[in-house]
Amino acid sequence: MKTYPEYFIRRLLLIVPTIFGIMLTNFIIIQLAPGGPIERIAAKYTFGPGAGALNNKAVTGADSGQEGAYRETDSLNPAFVRELEIRFGFDKPLLHRFAGMVWDYLRFDFGKSYHRNEKVLNIILEKLPVSLSLALWSTAVTYLIAIPLGIRKATRDGSPFDVWSSVLMNALCAIPGFILAVLLIVLFAGGAFLNVFPIRGLVSPNWHELGIFAKVMDYLWHIALPVICMAMSGLAVLTMLTKNSFVDELNKLYVTAARSKGLTERAILFRHVFRNAMLIVISGFPTAFLATLFTGSMLIEMIFSLDGIGLLGINAVLDRDYPVVFAALYIYALLGLVFKLIGDIVLTMVDPRITFDAVNV
Repeated sequence: MKTYPEYFIRRLLLIVPTIFGIMLTNFIIIQLAPGGPIERIAAKYTFGPGAGALNNKAVTGADSGQEGAYRETDSLNPAFVRELEIRFGFDKPLLHRFAGMVWDYLRFDFGKSYHRNEKVLNIILEKLPVSLSLALWSTAVTYLIAIPLGIRKATRDGSPFDVWSSVLMNALCAIPGFILAVLLIVLFAGGAFLNVFPIRGLVSPNWHELGIFAKVMDYLWHIALPVICMAMSGLAVLTMLTKNSFVDELNKLYVTAARSKGLTERAILFRHVFRNAMLIVISGFPTAFLATLFTGSMLIEMIFSLDGIGLLGINAVLDRDYPVVFAALYIYALLGLVFKLIGDIVLTMVDPRITFDAVNV
């Protein structure tokens, strides 16, 4: 089996400028976004009931009779604003801040959160297992359903089963995950009908008091609806990919030759066709897992109150918590590039015929 080390070495080297470009683009966009962390803190001091009674060190010229009225950032003491700028590093030039960020990120030093006195890396490592577990289970469910269904559709191509299952797959693909989540909550989680599944948290409050089997069942009980919502988004695509791959293999000459030798359809399907048809499906697993992790979990985590990396990222964007935002984007981009490379490696492992000799990267 060939490994094509030069190709993969070039791919690894290309990760560096790609990550740099992604970080630079995100840095510029976020810096231009209105309402930074200083403005957020200013709003807490100058907006809402009781604003006029705040510490005079933070607020000057506040009219206590205008509670609830918004006042601009310049109503804050300049010394206090300067203190905030130094605290967040905004007193330094943009280029200096970006260069420092790149150097820190190369060492996986993401600093501290603006709104939590805790290291960003610790926060992300705390939330990441929730999203990883959801993505892993969702991808596994998708593959366990899509592969048998796709094979069945391929062997009965053009039949009524193939037609109505395709209609069902397309309908599921057209439903956004968050709409499906709301529908499942209404039907099965205390909405207008049944109250079978919980809609909050990954485990029950008394989870640590349960036995091992009870803990496993409680965990599966909580993730059932989120996993269904996330799995359905990729089910139709993977099912049709599996079907088309098997149909293409079944129409090749080696299958005709095997039939002429008297082999049964089952033997042809699983001894000869299966390995060749599954190449593209297997090699796409890393990418599918990554897509589920990064795009499928955010809204689902919000709807089901799951404290994962997706919910953390959304809250960080809303709060202008730049260290958390940048760290999440950095880890997302890095994992995306690594998983894409892993997908290519898996493809060469399952199919020695794949060659990258002529590929210019």
